[in-house]
Amino acid sequence: MTELSVIVPTYKERGNVAEMVRRLDAALQGIAWEAIYVDDNSPDGTADAVKQIAARDPRVRCLKRVGRRGLAGACIEGMLSSAAPFVAVIDADLQHDEKVLPQMLARLRGGEADLVAGTRYVEGGSAASFSQARSTLSRLATRLTRLLTGTELTDPMSGFFMMRRDRFDAIAPRLSPQGFKILLDIAGSEKLRIAEQPYIFGERFAGESKFNAQIGLEFLGLLAAKATGDLLDPRLVYFALVGSIGVVVHLVMLWAALTSEMSFLTAQIAATLVAMTSNFLLNNEITYRDRRLKGAGAVKGFILFGLFASIGAIANVDIAEWLYDSPATGTFWWAAGAAGAIMSAFWNYAMSTLFVWRAR
Repeated sequence: MTELSVIVPTYKERGNVAEMVRRLDAALQGIAWEAIYVDDNSPDGTADAVKQIAARDPRVRCLKRVGRRGLAGACIEGMLSSAAPFVAVIDADLQHDEKVLPQMLARLRGGEADLVAGTRYVEGGSAASFSQARSTLSRLATRLTRLLTGTELTDPMSGFFMMRRDRFDAIAPRLSPQGFKILLDIAGSEKLRIAEQPYIFGERFAGESKFNAQIGLEFLGLLAAKATGDLLDPRLVYFALVGSIGVVVHLVMLWAALTSEMSFLTAQIAATLVAMTSNFLLNNEITYRDRRLKGAGAVKGFILFGLFASIGAIANVDIAEWLYDSPATGTFWWAAGAAGAIMSAFWNYAMSTLFVWRAR
């Protein structure tokens, strides 16, 4: 009977597959384990590399996802596919220390905790392999997370943890498949007994880091959701962030067009089209990353997005004007304007989710 399922989410990690299996085999001697690779249809053949090993080693399985992307979603699907009493999540890049997995398992076996989280920021742990800039960002994000969510985790940004599968099964329906910080989502969704296991964060074995600005935006969305007790959907937060960027793009383009002596009407139309295009592209890459549109689908999606955004703009003006003319709110022009903008944003988000980037 398999006691421990190790979930390894992957995207373009072909060069690390065999080494990960070798290290798990060495670290988990005497433990009935399996490795479940959840691959997001990597173009480098990561899934094929896993299947070649799985053909001769029954402890290795490959769950290949098509049409879905995202680390959190991959972790959720991998853990839900397990029948083992304990599940662990570890990065495919080999920076997490697999040698502490037996210690994490022992603490769960003994009933000390429901979840054991790997941490780099207590005695015995280290993140020395980080660059100075990456280390500063990580620590700032950790402080911000603890301040806004009240979590006691010293390393909520870690994606290295192990937990009882029965507790995970109960939490899974409330988790967001968006983003990269699955541990923060789990810890913020249920009152769990959590212990921490120090480990030394290592160097990437092969391939390239996935850390970028997009991950930062997704982190902010998840943080906002957890800080409000999941009142806000992370996807709605991403949509609002993209919209805020669109306002900046609009103003910059409007200024540039007016500087070139273009008429205001023409400049406004040009700025609106550029901002709308920017919003569509960013939403396609960030907000609806798991439903990304391509080819003819992207063209159709852009047309629908523009149509719904235009209706939202008309509704924005009508609502704001009605409130401004109302005796009760007319003196608060800013409230009327904000209400129109908020209603327009919710309209755009709802239509985008239902019709432009609808779930397949």
